[in-house]
Amino acid sequence: MTVKLGAHVDQEDPLAEAADRGADLVQFFLGNPQDYKAPKLAYADGEAALKERAAAAGVDLYVHAPYRLNVANTNNRIRIPSRKLLQQTLDKAAEIDVKGVIVHGGHVGDEDDPEAGFDNWRKCIERAELPVPLLIENTAGGENAMARQLERIARLWDAVQSSGNDRLENVGFCLDTCHFHAAGEELPTIVERVLAITGRIDLVHANGSRDEFGSGADRHSNFEDGHIDPADIVAVVQTAGAPVVVETPNADNGQKADLDYLRAHLT
Repeated sequence: MTVKLGAHVDQEDPLAEAADRGADLVQFFLGNPQDYKAPKLAYADGEAALKERAAAAGVDLYVHAPYRLNVANTNNRIRIPSRKLLQQTLDKAAEIDVKGVIVHGGHVGDEDDPEAGFDNWRKCIERAELPVPLLIENTAGGENAMARQLERIARLWDAVQSSGNDRLENVGFCLDTCHFHAAGEELPTIVERVLAITGRIDLVHANGSRDEFGSGADRHSNFEDGHIDPADIVAVVQTAGAPVVVETPNADNGQKADLDYLRAHLT
């Protein structure tokens, strides 16, 4: 089975990081993932050079949106800057011809009605320009998260699909194995259950989990060090048939070891 495999890497020179791991693709941030500052490419030679060199090397590029983004939130001081930054990230990512921008599903406050969050997602997609695919990722914890359990993902997906955006084909789904494990969703059947909701899986984040099933903890581990059977990760990758990013720790070349594990076990 031929699946493109890669990793989340430092943003300064993603192509060197790809070569170091023998990766077909790389995912990286455009700036600090913990603030609302406008995205900025760290690659010293600029957007045109990165785009050209990535194409020549046959390396696909993905961008992960900042963690601070929360377009579902009912607080205007969070939601409005989040929408602005998400659009800026999509536009900047388009300059380097990425295959997708990954964004977390976000959450509303503990006292809020989740329906308000789903409707905020509808409004966000309704107004968004989508020059590149936007891939919504399931998340690990939070009682009022929009994309933790499958039931919530179904309601989120219905809201997004009702937005009326004329580029809805550019809204996809990113499946994270650690996050579903942490959310208490069984991995052996997760691909078919997600596909029943979304009809598509555009990217897999293949991660081990430092914590136990249902913990709600977003803590990635290398495959053979965590609480997920590595065979279950392989099965998700194989069944989904989508490109793969490992976001596992890279101490002692851990990401390369995880990629080698996938290469050895995919059939």
